Order: sequence, then structure tokens, then C-alpha cells
Amino acid sequence: MEAEAAKLIGAGLATLGMIGAGVGVGNVWASYFQSIARNPASKDEIGANIWIGFAVTEAIALFSLLVALILLFVA
Repeated sequence: MEAEAAKLIGAGLATLGMIGAGVGVGNVWASYFQSIARNPASKDEIGANIWIGFAVTEAIALFSLLVALILLFVA
């Protein structure tokens, strides 16, 4: 009984990483739009880097979701 409760608490805590990833994605895109508003000519230079930053930040959310699912169904 206690092991099941601990497993559910651990899975819930593991999903907190998705909050940080959501904030990070918001910051990435907000910075992108702000830089485009300040210097529209740099859109092509920034465009490649924005997708790399978005993908890395989104990967953090996927990793935390994966850890939560492993805790729920495997452990």
C-alpha cells in the first residue's frame, strides 16, 4: 500500500519538470519575437537557432513525462 502511494507521489513530482519546460518554451519564443521586433533583418540568422532551443527545451518535458510513465507502469 505504501509502495503504491510512493510510486504515485514520485510520478507526480516527476511531471513538475514539464512546468519548467513550458516556462522555457515561452521564454524562447518571447525572446525570438522581441529580437525580430528590434531587428527584422536578423530573422534568417536567428531562425535556425530558435528551433534548436525549442527542441532542447521541449525534450526536457518529454524526459520528465517518460520518467513519470516509467514510475507508474514499470517500477
